[in-house]
Amino acid sequence: MRHWKHHFTAGLAFLTLAGCTTYQSKLNGFREQLRANAPEKAAEQVKTKAYTDGDDQVVYLLEYGTAEQIAQNYEASNKAFLLAEDLTDIKDYHSISRVTGSLLLNEGMVQYKGDDYEKVMINAMLAINFLMLNDQEAARVECRKLNDKLYKFRFEGKRNYTQNPFAFYLSALIWEANKDWDSAYIDYKKAYELNPDLVYLKEDLIRAGIAARRPEEVAKWKSAFPNVTPANLKDQGELILLYQQGWGPVKRPHPSFPRVPKLYPSYSETQRARLEVEGGPSEPTQTVLDVTSTATETLDEQYAGLIAMRAAGIAAKAVMADQLRQKNQLLGELAWIGMNLADQADLRQWLTLPATIQIAKLRLKPGKYRVRIVGINQGGFPTGEATEWQQVSIVPRKKLFMNWRSLR
Repeated sequence: MRHWKHHFTAGLAFLTLAGCTTYQSKLNGFREQLRANAPEKAAEQVKTKAYTDGDDQVVYLLEYGTAEQIAQNYEASNKAFLLAEDLTDIKDYHSISRVTGSLLLNEGMVQYKGDDYEKVMINAMLAINFLMLNDQEAARVECRKLNDKLYKFRFEGKRNYTQNPFAFYLSALIWEANKDWDSAYIDYKKAYELNPDLVYLKEDLIRAGIAARRPEEVAKWKSAFPNVTPANLKDQGELILLYQQGWGPVKRPHPSFPRVPKLYPSYSETQRARLEVEGGPSEPTQTVLDVTSTATETLDEQYAGLIAMRAAGIAAKAVMADQLRQKNQLLGELAWIGMNLADQADLRQWLTLPATIQIAKLRLKPGKYRVRIVGINQGGFPTGEATEWQQVSIVPRKKLFMNWRSLR
């Protein structure tokens, strides 16, 4: 009996100490490699775990896919994100023993399937990857899948989620690139309803409305935006920067109920980017999607379920401890203390999500140009983050997409 007590107490102590090692702390070296502009080395650090079955496989796939995207290895990134999407969609059939264990100890004992906001952002990242691979149709499909997920969360999951302006705006740009003006107009309008602060949309709505032959709606937009005149793109091409800024929010224990997580914003010196043409114009980015706010609001919607699960855990611990007390008072008390110490918030998350997704657009005459992207702070001054100068070819009536991520 004494031997059994010793092992049980030691097991509780081990689980308590293990709970103190957060998922974030395990990835410190990975994030430092990204900050040091070494995304391929960062990807190698987590690749094995990303493709090994386990409770944390989904989060490692998300980190690995992001690192490969930053390294511009878009096909490798897609492979990881597509597998992560498959795993997050699989129904959970955890054994009774594992579910019981998670109630008695912590949520980290069951396989991580991703928070709702992470499941949605997988499709946003896939859309960007496909655009960089020049597969516009696949990118548009991912935009549709993104908002389809949000629709299901809202109407089947009864969650108060709004749709995603980035998905609609990107979809509209792709429709426009393919001269489907009516579809482009519809998606520009949806994006405006979700993010009216995106200045580009004022001209986009008028231009697409004219091309889609919607005179009444064009008149409405011209009245709303009297100082906006749509550009003639007949003899111009368009350079479009998709910019992922900074680090998304980080999970920490909720101050009011430490057994569940709460998201906190991350600080980034680089707040915006500027798209520059050598010897020519430049354009600062505008925010299309605030990932930090969206993620925080989405997790807030899940709190009722999270708290209910942990409340059930507290009840299960009480029953277990009481059963042990009936056999041995001291062992029961130690079990109660140990199980509660081990019951910490599940802090697993997609750590490498950006804080915001922004966009910049430049209309240019056909030809070859040298361009670069410069990171700037809140005051508009360079932060030291920038790309090398690179040559691009602008074709009339065509859109050329670029992608960049800042990490400081």
